[in-house]
Amino acid sequence: MENVLEICAGDIGSVLAAAEGGAHRVELCSALEVGGLTPSEGFIRAAATQKGVKCHVLIRPRGGDFVYSHDEVDIMLDDIATAARCGASGVVIGALTPDNRVDSDICAGLIDRAKGLGLSVTFHRAFDCVSDPSAALDAIVSMGADRLLTSGMARSAMEGVAVLKRLNERAAGRITLIAAAGVSSANAAEVVRLSGCHEIHASARKPVRSSAVCSADGVCSEFYSDTRLTTDAAEVKAILKAIQKL
Repeated sequence: MENVLEICAGDIGSVLAAAEGGAHRVELCSALEVGGLTPSEGFIRAAATQKGVKCHVLIRPRGGDFVYSHDEVDIMLDDIATAARCGASGVVIGALTPDNRVDSDICAGLIDRAKGLGLSVTFHRAFDCVSDPSAALDAIVSMGADRLLTSGMARSAMEGVAVLKRLNERAAGRITLIAAAGVSSANAAEVVRLSGCHEIHASARKPVRSSAVCSADGVCSEFYSDTRLTTDAAEVKAILKAIQKL
């Protein structure tokens, strides 16, 4: 079975770097500092035109928890339609109840909308907040999701490999697990080997210094940084090389 690399991309430069590095897929997000939010329509259109890499879009209307109001669900349904219209091949969704179970009513509606538009569906890392991962896995499978993105209920995939392995065994081919969080070229092969997951998710980012000049004590210091993180094509290639040796 081929090992697959998905790159979390928060800007168009990251999408280009993922494609250059040979990634199979990108997950488009904005606001990675809060765990990712739905990206703009323009960003989705630009990413979806890149050849050689599939584009999945995160559907998350705000930061914070994963318990959503009716108004927020309506926004997510519209965002799924926008992703399809812009040429994405999939979406990444998730919603929980206040007691940390999968919200089957909301998620089933989101999945039905996506599937009706021909989109693949991944359930995102809201899964890592559930109280009963086995029951959550079965619920997500029953709703027809194609993939589950998870760190194995841990801060990193390496810390969660034992749980990832158990979840993989429980899934028994009914859904594809994507191992996520802290995955790099230094540990990707071990994550795959120990977890049994054949898909991994990484940001492969490096810091990039700005060429702009801004006084540190100026007004712009409140919303400006002279360093940002973006995906590095060389790291993408290194992760791929590590997992393709297996």
